[in-house]
Amino acid sequence: MIVGSISMVAAILLAFLRVPLAFSLLAVSVVGIGFAINWNIAFRLLPLTISDAVLSYDLAVVPMFILMGNVISKTGIAHDLFRAAYAFVGNVRGGLALSTMMACSGFSAVCGSSYATAATMAKVAYPSMKKYKYSDELASGTIAAGGTLGILIPPSIIMVIYGILTQTNIGDLFIAGVVPGLLGLVMYMLAIRFVAGRDPSHAPKGEYTPWSEKLAALSGV
Repeated sequence: MIVGSISMVAAILLAFLRVPLAFSLLAVSVVGIGFAINWNIAFRLLPLTISDAVLSYDLAVVPMFILMGNVISKTGIAHDLFRAAYAFVGNVRGGLALSTMMACSGFSAVCGSSYATAATMAKVAYPSMKKYKYSDELASGTIAAGGTLGILIPPSIIMVIYGILTQTNIGDLFIAGVVPGLLGLVMYMLAIRFVAGRDPSHAPKGEYTPWSEKLAALSGV
């Protein structure tokens, strides 16, 4: 119990000292096993643990999701998602924020990471919202809230890791995440409409987009 408590405190302290989390956890684990059991066993487990993690077939999906998020971000597909969403809802008050939330859900459906979703939408949507005089509160809040959809709307990296750790069917987890993900999207959009309606200074009304341009915007999706 004492070794475990000290190890937890040491891991948190190393994290606050900006030591990469993988190395801090690895160091704490080796030292903890060494003190609790045997240093010989600790050093023998070290290469086995690393090789098991690196060569794990189940965990191979995680870097693939991250790669997919980077591909979407670098190739401009995220911009296409945002433009298409804005073409349909941009004319209503708070339309840019609503477009950002819709683009977040689309990005989440192929990325699986909240961090990647929030970071990409910050680059794509935040400059547009500032250009059209959206408040900092609504702009940053929309992106932060939309980022949470990344781990909820399947596929999700967290669901994959949870399924591996608990031996739960990952397909069932993905199916179970669909309704909560869509519900979260709808509730976030309703919250944006409420904020924009209560105080119009947060979100100016956008321009109307003709149907020809709306259909053209869908080609990017």
